Amino acid sequence: MKIKSAEFVVSNSEVAKCPKNALPEYAFIGRSNVGKSSLINMLTDRKSLAKTSGRPGKTQLINHFLINENWYLVDLPGYGYARVSKSSKKKFQKFITDYFEKRQQLVSAFVLVDIRHKPQPIDLEFMKYMGESEIPFGIIFTKADKLKPKAIERHVDEYCQELLKFWEELPPYFVTSASNYIGKDDVLNFIENTNEEIEQLRSNN
Repeated sequence: MKIKSAEFVVSNSEVAKCPKNALPEYAFIGRSNVGKSSLINMLTDRKSLAKTSGRPGKTQLINHFLINENWYLVDLPGYGYARVSKSSKKKFQKFITDYFEKRQQLVSAFVLVDIRHKPQPIDLEFMKYMGESEIPFGIIFTKADKLKPKAIERHVDEYCQELLKFWEELPPYFVTSASNYIGKDDVLNFIENTNEEIEQLRSNN
């Protein structure tokens, strides 16, 4: 897939205020400082579509971006903030879960994981929630440029082995780097193929 257009549409904290049309949505979420904004900018070939910051927890709203005028990229607040109050955490968590459980246009989420670290309990807990809630998702490993190929393979394998303790089969996963565009085509091709399947189903019904 080639990104021909990417434009910001709306930010809000209520699912009811999200766009009303039926275009498919792909939501990106992860722990604070996982490199989500950089990944979104890399995927869309826009330097500042999503705001990047050295301060974790910068994204605090549901952000919709219209891509190629036929699907939405949704930038969601992270989980596990370092510097927000408990009341804010509860508020963010509520509209994150509301989005995942109520948003019918959601086709798939992408849970971002920093490939440099061993499997983190908070990431595994969030994936478990997604599975129990029957929300389709894939895993995007970020910051692959920080490791050598053998280390990447080892860390991905560790994650897969951890997930297989609780899952019968693995969700799709992608290894990426915003710095050198690793994995860009893999993620975009997955979205493109999924969109084509949705169109095929609609035309058959």
